[in-house]
Amino acid sequence: MNWGIFEGLLSGVNKYSTAFGRIWLSLVFIFRVLVYLVTAERVWSDDHKDFDCDTRQPGCSNVCFDEFFPVSHVRLWALQLILVTCPSLLVVMHVAYREAQEKKHQEAAGKNGGRLYPDPGKKRGGLWWTYVCSLVFKAGVDAAFLYVFHSFYPKYTLPRVVRCHVAPCPNTVDCFISKPTEKNIFTLFMVIMAVVCIVLNLVELAYLVNKRYRECLLVRKARATGLGHRWNWATASSKQDDLRLDNLTFLGSDAPPPLSPDHPRDHVNKTIL
Repeated sequence: MNWGIFEGLLSGVNKYSTAFGRIWLSLVFIFRVLVYLVTAERVWSDDHKDFDCDTRQPGCSNVCFDEFFPVSHVRLWALQLILVTCPSLLVVMHVAYREAQEKKHQEAAGKNGGRLYPDPGKKRGGLWWTYVCSLVFKAGVDAAFLYVFHSFYPKYTLPRVVRCHVAPCPNTVDCFISKPTEKNIFTLFMVIMAVVCIVLNLVELAYLVNKRYRECLLVRKARATGLGHRWNWATASSKQDDLRLDNLTFLGSDAPPPLSPDHPRDHVNKTIL
C-alpha cells in the first residue's frame, strides 16, 4: 500500500470536514482502523483451528463452525470500514472536480473572466449535498452493520460452549470457542466505537442543517429589509415630487394649491407679506 497516497487522502478529508468531522476521522482511523489492523486479525486468526467439538466425526466441527460463524467478525469489520470511509473520499473527489473546473474556466476566460467557485472547498450547492449525503450514508452503514452483528451474535457476545446438532454430527455435541472473553472485549469495543461514530455523524448533520437554515433566514431578512428601504425611498421621492409640482407656493392663502392646472403659465407665485 502506498502510504503517501493514503496520507494525502486523509489530509484532504480532514481539510474539508467540520470540527465534528475531524473528530469522527480521528476515531475511525485510531480506534477502529488501527485496532483492526493491529489486534483484531490476530485475535480471530485461530478461531477455526481452535474450534473443538467433543466428537471425532469427520466434518462435524466444520459444519458446526459454519453454523455459528456464518460470517467472520474480521471480514464484517473490514467491509464495514470500507463502506464507512468511502463517502468521505467522495467529498474529496468532488472538491477536486470543482478545482479542475475552476482551472479550466480560468484558462478559457482569463483572469478577468470571474470565478466559477470563489472557494471550491466551501460546502455550498452540490458539495453541501454531497457532504450531507455522506453523513447519512455513514451513519446508515454503521447502524446496518450493528443490526447484522446483533442478528448473528445476540448481545454481541460469544458463549463459551456451543451446542450443535447439524448433520453429519451423530447427536447434539458441545463445541468450544477459542478465547471467547478476549473476543467479546474487542467486539464490544468495536460496537461502542461504531455507536460513537453514529452519534457524531448525526450531530454533524444537525449542525450543518441548522447552520444552513440560519443562513437562509438571514438572506430572507436581508432581502425583506432591502425591499422595505427601496419602498420607503420611492414613497419619499414621490412625495417630494408632489410638493415641487408646478413650483406653486401659496403663503397666507386659505385656498389649497391646484393639483394639476390646465394652464400652468396663467399661475404665478403669490406672496402675501
